[in-house]
Amino acid sequence: MVNENKIAFQGLPGAFSDMSCRIACPDMAPLPCATFEDTFQAVHDGKATRAMIPIENTVAGRVADIHQIMPNSGLHIIGENFQRVQHQLLGRKGTTLDQLETVHSHVHALSQCRKTIRELGLRAIVHADTAGAAMDLATSGKESMAAIASALAAETYGLDILRENIEDEDHNTTRFVIMAKEPIDPDPNDSIIVTSFVFRVRNVPAALYKALGGFATNGVNMTKLESYMLRGEFTATQFYVDIEGHPGDELVRLALDELSFFSREVKVLGVYPGAQFRMEQRKNG
Repeated sequence: MVNENKIAFQGLPGAFSDMSCRIACPDMAPLPCATFEDTFQAVHDGKATRAMIPIENTVAGRVADIHQIMPNSGLHIIGENFQRVQHQLLGRKGTTLDQLETVHSHVHALSQCRKTIRELGLRAIVHADTAGAAMDLATSGKESMAAIASALAAETYGLDILRENIEDEDHNTTRFVIMAKEPIDPDPNDSIIVTSFVFRVRNVPAALYKALGGFATNGVNMTKLESYMLRGEFTATQFYVDIEGHPGDELVRLALDELSFFSREVKVLGVYPGAQFRMEQRKNG
């Protein structure tokens, strides 16, 4: 039986993906999964009806492997969430800063909090993920050990926040996409509509230039273009694209037609409402 009330994410309870689930889909129960493949499979198996998948971070860049896995996941993007990442320095109950010697966390979290780590003279130790580091800290019995994780992780594992919001960059934000078995078709007139797709170009001169020319000539705003290698071949490149607009819009349709003429394997991953964050960025930009 399909579980209508669960949204799957990769990681342990207290992870930033868990926070994103709770904020973007507060009526659904987060379902932790060990790997991204397990997260997608949970939706296919009916253990959850949604999956919360991180795509990119403003500091660390794109999330490794997702662009390889997502196009073949069999799921469709139906929404997005931009989650502010605020790292907390966590310790066991009663621990003070002067007792700390080591700090454990995901490699990206450690790199995003270099100033505090250096200031406190801590030795950074890479962990598989932030929430896992917090969970291990809770059972370690070591007052000399700290972890960098979310406020939710502190609450989940009964830890003290020794220093708040220690990330070096105050813009630190992760973009997530929400995925489901069935696609949606939002009203083209509803605020910002985002269309995400992948494509490959023919291996001929100026193929990419010609393939993308239709978006410029038709005034379609492209907010993301990223390339990545396929099957370990230098000549096999796939591109991931986000544009603003609905495929049913005349100008978007013309641009996609031109793309299809110069490309192959164009695959739409989802058409969905843009997050409020996009509206705010547009106003500020």
